[in-house]
Amino acid sequence: MTELRALLLDNLHALWSGQDYLEEPAQMIPPIMIWGAPGVGKSTLVRELAKELGIGFVDVRLAQREPVDMRGLPVPENDAVKWLVSSEWPRDKNSRGIIIFDELTAADRTLQVAAYEFILDRRLGDLYTVPNGWYIVAAGNRVEDNAVACAMSSALANRFMHVEVKPEAESFIAWAEAHKVHEAVVNFIRYRPELLFCQEGEMLERGWPSPRSWERVSTMLKIAEHTGHSNMLTYAVPGLVGAGAAVEFLAFLRSMFFRSGLRNELLNGMVPSVPTRPDMIYALCGALTYYLSMEKNASDYARLADTVLKFALQLGNDFATMLMNGIFERITDKARRKVLTEHPAYATLLGKLGVNAQKQQ
Repeated sequence: MTELRALLLDNLHALWSGQDYLEEPAQMIPPIMIWGAPGVGKSTLVRELAKELGIGFVDVRLAQREPVDMRGLPVPENDAVKWLVSSEWPRDKNSRGIIIFDELTAADRTLQVAAYEFILDRRLGDLYTVPNGWYIVAAGNRVEDNAVACAMSSALANRFMHVEVKPEAESFIAWAEAHKVHEAVVNFIRYRPELLFCQEGEMLERGWPSPRSWERVSTMLKIAEHTGHSNMLTYAVPGLVGAGAAVEFLAFLRSMFFRSGLRNELLNGMVPSVPTRPDMIYALCGALTYYLSMEKNASDYARLADTVLKFALQLGNDFATMLMNGIFERITDKARRKVLTEHPAYATLLGKLGVNAQKQQ
């Protein structure tokens, strides 16, 4: 998403001030087609960029339109026909903005053909021409996204610069913090980034994890806190992100393992007690993995590693294995891995698990 934002900014600035090195910027700069799964924030990024720059924004949901919305309405006038073009298209020649054709791939061929001239030539016959300060963007889902998607014609596809976006936990977290998304959602994605976006369930029509659905979970959390009806989350959250992700998130929410004082307790060598419930153990292991993997200070990292390894010794074999696998998946730096593997508690843990230390290293 960061790269896409930078690309959009470059093209917009070239559109507005590129006459020194481009003969006709409005005609030469290709429109962008943004590909990505539903809910990853394609149109949101474009809308917020327009708002940030203080420019116009026209959102055309093509799948919800009729061909007449693009071509205009024919009105008889004497022995001829006059076409009335939609008032939503920008008219001011000195204005700047973005026109996004969202859900382009969900529109049938008739609508796509109707959009050709506007996107390809920035005009509708002799009736309307897109002002030079406006940039054209489109967005749509891929066939493999389990969403309504029609193949784009080669003529239309060849006109675009195609960019594919994928959900990234770091980008989402930065966006979420800037937009006051509930801290429980932000912290949950920090230690379970793989659940930011997941379409592996069999009940996709009932909700699944995506940046959009997690933002809505944040909204429900705020409502629950305001009304005091926290019990509603037990059915509201599964309805947004699906049952599997909801089980983990609700367990995390109850655990309070991301309270502000936990890191200091770990640094001071206070080994957490093992919770009695399996979902609480899972949430605590995720929290410990997060703190260890995110620690930048070398000495603090060593102290955290000491406490985490001592905690691992208290776990049953299955959870201890899960914890260490999760840690080594996150921590790839050889020096930091060495801090763990050369700790006396690590050898003890391997012995407990029946793993040969030399083979493991």
